[in-house]
Amino acid sequence: MTAANPDVARLGAQGPGPEKVSTTARKALSSPWASLAAIVIAVVWTIPTLGLFITSFRPESDITSSGWWTFFTNPNVTWSNYDEVLNGSDTNLSTYFVNSLVITIPCVVMPISIAVLAAYAFVWMKFPGRDFLFVGIFALQIVPIQVTLIPLLKLYVQPPLNLMPLAGPDAPGGGFYTLWLSHTIFALPLAIYLLHNFMSQIPGELIESARVDGAGHVQIFSRIMLPLMAPAIAAFAILQFLWVWNDLLVAITFGSPNTFPLTARLAELSGTRGSDWFLLSAGAFVALVVPLIVFVSLQRYFVRGLLAGSVKG
Repeated sequence: MTAANPDVARLGAQGPGPEKVSTTARKALSSPWASLAAIVIAVVWTIPTLGLFITSFRPESDITSSGWWTFFTNPNVTWSNYDEVLNGSDTNLSTYFVNSLVITIPCVVMPISIAVLAAYAFVWMKFPGRDFLFVGIFALQIVPIQVTLIPLLKLYVQPPLNLMPLAGPDAPGGGFYTLWLSHTIFALPLAIYLLHNFMSQIPGELIESARVDGAGHVQIFSRIMLPLMAPAIAAFAILQFLWVWNDLLVAITFGSPNTFPLTARLAELSGTRGSDWFLLSAGAFVALVVPLIVFVSLQRYFVRGLLAGSVKG
């Protein structure tokens, strides 16, 4: 009679290892039932969007007399809804569409430009209070935007900045620069945190080799860091673009009627034209097309950039 191997007994008592557990989880998530559940959820989630899309092409008479699902039995398509939304004298979303682009593009470039420099400093440069300052920036992510609106508005209105003259009922309010500054301020904590996590996973030996070859901080940052950080930068750019493009609160707080984006105009249409679904649905898809193109074209960077730095080794 042979004695039992103590190592085998110990492994059996500990249960399956992490590799076996991950394999089991992977098989469960890739099973036909899991795929079927994902397809069902995707279909259910898409049905309201499909109904809105079909409504945007239906004539007003059909919309008021029947549901969107009757389109399949009695298809009737018109482009007049989009023509009214884009070129109509009463709606004219084309101006607001341009305003959204003018607001969104700088609000993506500015925080990324500042955050990559800050992240590099926090990771590869030593200075007093570095850890304390980074923890403070990280903690700013939990501060609700609504709490900061009034203090920031007072800062813009009062001297020495005086960026938003509010004297009189016909005051122009804020310009694009107030929106750029506000969105940049709100985006910096998350941007610095994400880019810091990504940059901290770059091997230190690579930086030391560059320093041995005589490279300074500027050369290391421009020639080594920026190319390696492309996935993380693209991931945050997608998040920031979608956030700013769909923003309404910051736009109406720090902007003016001359700088209102698409979301502000759609909110006005929803209030004054609550029954004109043919205009609201068409306007919704005009506002949807740009962020959809941005997300689809950069989605390969999205998950890669968000997961960067989450697993070491």
